[in-house]
Formats: sequence, C-alpha cells, structure tokens
Amino acid sequence: MVAAARKSTNRKTSPEVAAAAPKIAAEGSRAGLERSTPVIRVAGLQTHYGARQILHDVDLAVEPGEVMVIMGGSGSGKSTLLRHLVGLEWPTAGSIDLLGVDITSASAMEMLRLRRKIGVAFQGGALFSSMSVLDNIMLPLREHTKLDEKTMQIMARLKLEVVNLAGFGELMPSELSGGMLKRAAVARAIVMDPKLLFFDEPSAGLDPVVSAALDELILQLRAAMNMTIVVVTHELESAFNIADRITVLDQGRILTVDTVEAVRGSDNERIQNLLNRRSEDVVADGEAYLRRLTGEA
Repeated sequence: MVAAARKSTNRKTSPEVAAAAPKIAAEGSRAGLERSTPVIRVAGLQTHYGARQILHDVDLAVEPGEVMVIMGGSGSGKSTLLRHLVGLEWPTAGSIDLLGVDITSASAMEMLRLRRKIGVAFQGGALFSSMSVLDNIMLPLREHTKLDEKTMQIMARLKLEVVNLAGFGELMPSELSGGMLKRAAVARAIVMDPKLLFFDEPSAGLDPVVSAALDELILQLRAAMNMTIVVVTHELESAFNIADRITVLDQGRILTVDTVEAVRGSDNERIQNLLNRRSEDVVADGEAYLRRLTGEA
C-alpha cells in the first residue's frame, strides 16, 4: 500500500513541483528540526509549596540559539520556574527536558554530566567572598575537569577578558562594584563554554548605563559562543532589548510566549497591566476584599 501510494504520488508530480521540491524539502527539514529538537522543553509543570500551588501546568519550549526572557510580576512564579530549570528544585508533576535529558527523572551521574553543559549567573553574583575573582571563576573547572592549574588559569583569564574584566582576577569580590560583580558571575558561568546559560535578574540594582552594557554582553555571548540563553527579569527595557521571545507568567500560569512586538501589542489586560505598571484594583469589591482579609474567601 505504501509503495502504491508513493508510485501514485510520483506519477502526478508536475515539473513545477519537482523544480521547487529541493527548496521546500530543505526549508521543511530545517523547520521540522527546530520544532523537534528544542534545547529546553517543559511539559505540564506543576509545583506546590505545601497546600499552595505555585505553577499550573506550565508548557514551554526554547529553541537553539534563542534568547528567551521570562518575566512577570512579583509572585508570578518566574523565580520558581528558573530554579526548576537549573535543577535546584523538583516539581510536583510534569517534565523538564534540558539538552535531551529529563532532569525530573535523571540519575545523579546524568545530572553531573548535564551540569557541565549549563551555566548560571545568579542575581547577586554568588561569588565566594574568601576567594579571589580568578579562583571563583576557576571553581567549575576544578570541580568538573582534571585540567592542570596553568590551563585553568588561562581559561579563566580568557573569560575575564570576554566580560571586560581583564586584570581584575587578583581582586576579592568585595573590591568589585555591583556591575563588575555581575560580569564576574557571568565569567564563571561561561568558563566551561556551556550550551545553555541562565541569568537571574541580571540588571537588578544596576544603573541604566551598566544595565545596557550587560544587555549588550548577553547578546555578544549568544553571537560569539552560539549559546541558548534564558533570562529571568522584571526590567522591561532590558527584556525588550535582548529577547527573541518573551514568556509572560502570571499567578503561576503562562499568559503568552511570543515575540517582543506581539507581547507589546497584546490585547490581554493582565499583560498590559504588567507592561504599563498598573496594579490591579484589589478593593473593587469591598465585601470580597474583607472576606479575604478575614480568611473567609
């Protein structure tokens, strides 16, 4: 039957279709590959803290080479989602596939191998205060490789140059400014040339000039090192500057995953409230508000 169908299809192929077939096949193959091989795939993710549900059936796919920004208001679940993505917390239900590994069921050895391909730049830098900047950046190499000391130093110094901190390796973290701390944290996150890079509020606490420079660094890293980057932020300007797509979370649910232009032009009221910094009117219904205060709602 399959052979007959193939024969029938071939018999009806016109010269025009035949001429266009290679181009169509190539484009279709690329599109199919992108759809079938996301770097990150989250499906049906649910999270509870006690009786309180934080994430509700979150589905998300991040494509290779993409800068995905996750944003939402305070308490929206974006930080919880990030902790799940980097394997610091486990969900109640659902799956998280990173680089072909389902981390919700992976063994300790699989997770160790996976962590060598992932970098995380934490919000406050998270550098060890008792170690020099250079030693902080070398730490992943010491933990995950058997390289000699000189090689590790060379690799760490190269990454310091990438983030424009050449010559600052011998300083202690306390001697760095806020922006320099953030860049040092990025250097440590990329020292092993990860395929996936996560940022937690990279612009938080920085002045506009330093924040813009960090945005530019994120884009340069993606271009130069062919990384897929996920950024959690509440800074709208930063999100619009760096994102290929934006995931908007609200009360643990995804409102949309779309391009910057589509998110800006969304007719969803809750998205527009977030973009225009409008708080919701919690006292619109006085009786309902009082019931919430007394625990009767």
